[in-house]
Amino acid sequence: MLTALLIMLREGFEAALVVAIVYAYIRRIDRPELAVPMWQGVAAAAALSVGVGVVVHLTVESLEGNARLLAFAAVSMLAVVVLTWMIFWMRSQAHRIRGELQGSVDQAIAAGGDVRLAVMTVAFLAVAREGLEAALFLIAAATTEDGWAVLAGGLIGLAAASVLGALVVLGGRRLPMRQFFTVTGLVLIVFAAGLVSRTILWLQATGDLGTVWNNVYDLTAYPWLTVNTETGKFLAAMFGWDPRPSIEQIVGYLLYLGTVSWLFLRAPKAARERQKVARAA
Repeated sequence: MLTALLIMLREGFEAALVVAIVYAYIRRIDRPELAVPMWQGVAAAAALSVGVGVVVHLTVESLEGNARLLAFAAVSMLAVVVLTWMIFWMRSQAHRIRGELQGSVDQAIAAGGDVRLAVMTVAFLAVAREGLEAALFLIAAATTEDGWAVLAGGLIGLAAASVLGALVVLGGRRLPMRQFFTVTGLVLIVFAAGLVSRTILWLQATGDLGTVWNNVYDLTAYPWLTVNTETGKFLAAMFGWDPRPSIEQIVGYLLYLGTVSWLFLRAPKAARERQKVARAA
């Protein structure tokens, strides 16, 4: 449950910020009638995300044997790719989101035609991206956790994210945005590293990937570290924990975690250039 909560807190917060920015801008330009199509676009994006998530989840759950394991591996690897891209994109583009959204609304109004449809489209596309990403990550988390627990955690995280988004943009309160995205970004990097480890595990289970050293250590004697317990399920979902890992799992986990964390914590190139200019001045 906690894994899904953290995922939806991050993804839901981004979506909530998008909605709050568009809504606040509509009110600022005194076009309150555009709020209805905006919410319609949000609702359509949410419905699409839920629908895609349910279809993919049911499709994967209906598979058996090696096909099921390969599907798990494919979903997890796709989630790793999207998650990695999203973390770095948010770090570099977060400060531009407000301007881009407001510019999209301005263009829709200036172009004439069906302004309501244009605003609906802006809201739909902005929220659908976050929703589809969240659905993919929750499906990946559900491969080792109970589906209802994932759903409950996701709903709690979404509710908390909505409150944070409202407080930041509509309530006038300040949340340390840089620190929030840094901390949640690191949490998601740990989650993605776990997905890398589990992908390797599933590929080895199907025989599509070999191993030079299986069971580097064996901690199955401790029940709370196995997936038969809630603690073990959480560790597996959040950290990719395996009480009997292969050397490939360990190397894949550490290589991804170390490399991506280092790149994420480095100052962006633009920031480094500004620092050089400031020091030179």
